[in-house]
Amino acid sequence: MNKDYIVTKSNTLVTANYDLSLQEQKLILTLASMVQPNDEEFKEYEFKIKEFMELLGVDTKTKYTEIPKITKELMKKVFEIREGQDIVQLSWLSSARYKTGNGVVVLKFDSSLKPYMLQLKELYTSYKLENILSLRSKYSLRLFEVLKSNQFKKVWIVELDELKKILGVTEKSYSVYQNIKNRIVIQAQKELKEKTDIEFNFEEIKTGRKVTSLKFYIHSNKVKKTTENKITHTIDEVSATVVEGIEDDIISEIRNIINRICNKDITDKSANEIYKSALENKDYVNKTLELIKEVAQYSLTQNIKASFVGWFKTMVINYEKPIKKSKQLKFDNFKGRDYDYDDLEKKLLGWD
Repeated sequence: MNKDYIVTKSNTLVTANYDLSLQEQKLILTLASMVQPNDEEFKEYEFKIKEFMELLGVDTKTKYTEIPKITKELMKKVFEIREGQDIVQLSWLSSARYKTGNGVVVLKFDSSLKPYMLQLKELYTSYKLENILSLRSKYSLRLFEVLKSNQFKKVWIVELDELKKILGVTEKSYSVYQNIKNRIVIQAQKELKEKTDIEFNFEEIKTGRKVTSLKFYIHSNKVKKTTENKITHTIDEVSATVVEGIEDDIISEIRNIINRICNKDITDKSANEIYKSALENKDYVNKTLELIKEVAQYSLTQNIKASFVGWFKTMVINYEKPIKKSKQLKFDNFKGRDYDYDDLEKKLLGWD
């Protein structure tokens, strides 16, 4: 388990209405980062309590009592997802086992979450675990996820009441818009810019004099500052110099496809190189992402010993869609009748 692990959730789960504490959210997302792209069932995920608490930044003196409290409360919480006319009630964990004396906890997701976390092919969001570990507000974390799921659109418009439901805002003080703006939105704006790979601006939409909706403008965060106030270049900053005009959302989607199918976390630079290579395949004009998905699936059947990115670039250039050959009848054992062709021709012409 490390900060580079990838969290992947369906967009339905990302935008579901639930209210979890900051620590509960971090526990769920850390656990989610351990799920493998090709898993068909949830496994029991085991990790050391010390290691987990270091990632969460919890005081080491309380770690062995804090985690059981978090998981116990988490198992009590039920949330709802709307599916058409249906309302589905779900829970997060099916079990939590503590190996006394070993400092190990074994957790398992509830099986009801399978459609929202396993074998996802479309409408999902992926991001590095690192993005959320240092966030200090539970609302900042939720807003990060929702904005991340809408990053490809670059704009997200939401009514205030709906935003409060998604973020799990229940306190009476937030019935006043100014409190939502100052304590949640602006706080998240600062945190996301400092600690994650996205940032945002927002615009108030009014009905009369009252603010009723917010319009978020979502951007890749090119540069973020470390605690030492040094400039750290993120993967997205690299894309600013190598993508050369190609839309960020295409590069992001290519990375998501390869990560989800192949369990490979490639850089924006590599994704851009793969994209350019795919454009050379004349059989897939205007079907670049479809080509990349097919090659990603094909890679699972290959024993790739060379550079994965190098292999992938070569494949997308030369890849041809397999053609299913229909079964052809064979006449190898058929012996034709013998004819006197001169005589037959005369009969057909009426000469006889």
